[in-house]
Amino acid sequence: MLSLKVSGMTCGGCINAVTRAIQGEDPAAKVQADLATQTVTLETTLSQVQASQLITDAGFPVVQ
Repeated sequence: MLSLKVSGMTCGGCINAVTRAIQGEDPAAKVQADLATQTVTLETTLSQVQASQLITDAGFPVVQ
């Protein structure tokens, strides 16, 4: 399980975009996002680097 701090998420559409980005590479991934804490929790076979890049490519920078 991965937990990533993601900036710029403000609505359900943002959560959907992040979810689509991850599930495009790992269709079985489980994605949970919390807008209040700007955190995305993933159950995925992707590495943290891969997941971070996909989320960043979707327009939501991952904060270290």
